Amino acid sequence: MQQAKKFDDLRAVFVNGSIKKDKTGSHTQHLIDKAAGIMEHEGVTVDHIYALDYPIAFGMVKNGAENGQPDDAWPMLQKRILDADILVLATPIWLGAISSVTSLVIERLYAYSGDRNEKGQYVYYGRVGGCMITGNEDGMKHCARDILFCLQHIGYMIPPQADCGWVGEAGPGQSYGDLIEGTDKRTGFDNDFTNRNVTFMAWNLMYAARMLKDAGGWPAVGNTVDGWEHVANAKDPNPEYR
Repeated sequence: MQQAKKFDDLRAVFVNGSIKKDKTGSHTQHLIDKAAGIMEHEGVTVDHIYALDYPIAFGMVKNGAENGQPDDAWPMLQKRILDADILVLATPIWLGAISSVTSLVIERLYAYSGDRNEKGQYVYYGRVGGCMITGNEDGMKHCARDILFCLQHIGYMIPPQADCGWVGEAGPGQSYGDLIEGTDKRTGFDNDFTNRNVTFMAWNLMYAARMLKDAGGWPAVGNTVDGWEHVANAKDPNPEYR
């Protein structure tokens, strides 16, 4: 039997891109709590960021003060994100697309994408990413595709089945986690498809983060900002960058 992995030195951060100011009404948070619970049970330290709890400036800037928006919490949130081995972006679907809050979060992440880590790679290298989607309209896989592309493009590694979600029946109706009238049950909580994919996502993110951490991050050959030209031609490798 394969020996169980240990994850108690890993950190994960979940960013909820709900557009509801009151987090207690967030259906997306119900789904986050399932994945976070799996990770916490395995010893992962989990951090939660409810984006609307903070003033986040608009724009491709590291600090809103750079363009006249001094009340900007993003530099502090960015540090919490960089402290984590795992980043999960969670969003509701509106008009078939990710929320405006999630788009804002992605833009602010992108503003730091040119920074470098200690190896000279882009700063998000050595971390893994995933996403969670909720709603009651079509578009779950479309939204997941958009988010996962953005995360991998800026340097996050995306493991297999790094997304999960629940959209229920298309059209107006109950959303994930709503109490079913006349019962103490919640909508979607017994959905095998969602529960399976939440479980797969949580474990695959932990496995990938474990492998990267044990390997000391992503190998720095051919992908360092200043060193890629030295190994571009395989016939002329430069050991300095290995």
